[in-house]
Amino acid sequence: MIEVGSSVFWRGTLALVIGSFMVFANVYVTQPLLPMIANEFSISPLQASASFTITTLTLGISLLFYGPISDAIGRKGIMVMTMVGITITTFCLSLVQSYESLLALRALQGFFLAGLPAIAVAYLGDEYTPEALMVAVGLYISGNSLGGIGGRLIGGFVGEWLGRSATFAVMGGISLICLLVFFFLLPTSRHFEPKPLRVGHILKNMKDHLYNRRLLTSYLIGGFSFFIFINQYSYITFVLEAAPYNLSAKYVGLLFLTYLSGTLGSAISGKLAKRWDQPNIMVLGTCILMFGSLVTLGGSLFFIIVGLLINSFGFFLGHSTASSFVSRNAKYAKASASSLYLMFYYLGASLGGFYLDPFWQAGSWTGVIIGSWLVLALVALAGLSLIKDKSRIERTEALG
Repeated sequence: MIEVGSSVFWRGTLALVIGSFMVFANVYVTQPLLPMIANEFSISPLQASASFTITTLTLGISLLFYGPISDAIGRKGIMVMTMVGITITTFCLSLVQSYESLLALRALQGFFLAGLPAIAVAYLGDEYTPEALMVAVGLYISGNSLGGIGGRLIGGFVGEWLGRSATFAVMGGISLICLLVFFFLLPTSRHFEPKPLRVGHILKNMKDHLYNRRLLTSYLIGGFSFFIFINQYSYITFVLEAAPYNLSAKYVGLLFLTYLSGTLGSAISGKLAKRWDQPNIMVLGTCILMFGSLVTLGGSLFFIIVGLLINSFGFFLGHSTASSFVSRNAKYAKASASSLYLMFYYLGASLGGFYLDPFWQAGSWTGVIIGSWLVLALVALAGLSLIKDKSRIERTEALG
């Protein structure tokens, strides 16, 4: 097994960080380009946003596919093949001349993008010692956030400089480099043990998780939080490229550096969980997200940036806690329980834009915040129901 600090540990971990960066850079590269895509193809903001949400939709659904398949036939080969698919589709995106073709390729790309996130932690579990696993997972997740920020910066700066097509060409080149480095750095699996692919057993486990009220509630909390959080970023790009802000694509891309406060939120979630119950932290994160959304209504770029920093901190505080809550409360088949959480998470990203669009049409950014509050209030109530449920269980155990 791979030990912490060994040369093979750093090779494998660096490979997965680079792979994670590549995946999430490709997911988010279109977000700062949305106003450009809308103008180029003469479509509405909602239609332009679909170039992002269709990818998260197919990504979320595909997460359920790769885990069981990799249990049967192996890890590294699937990760490499899906990264090849990402690279090819990204280069193809630089050549499209119609919005329909762009949308179809982004949907296909989402299928490939799910491969590494669905398998990476399972690979680490096979090959790394428990201590090395904890260290490597933390570093791997940092690659997720760096990819999200990097993709948006690439989209913003390259998009303004060279245009939409060239942005995908540059992203394709970066993806190719990441693919080659990943392939040569990642150690071949030595401790993988194939398991028979039993579809009925997999479906039964997932059904049981969905019938577990505490797990289902945490899925809904994560999904509906991302439903609002990520789609606020999509609509704010249209606010900032219009008067009175008139920001260009590169400056809109810089706005996504506000995600860095989410790194702090994720980092302290575990420490807070030692002092408070996790449902309390989920409610706290949701309330912080609601407060940050109000701050963005302050009427200046300063208030928008501060509000988004608060939003990111609150969202990632709640998301990290909900994800951990799932792992701690799944009685068995923890991998499928976590996959279901991620499916709800990315489906939320895919559908939130459709929900917020009528609010955007009716009241611009103020309408988006009103629509956000309606959903987030329900998310907070869901968190409170978990708190109440825990109190009920404790009373029952005390009486018993």
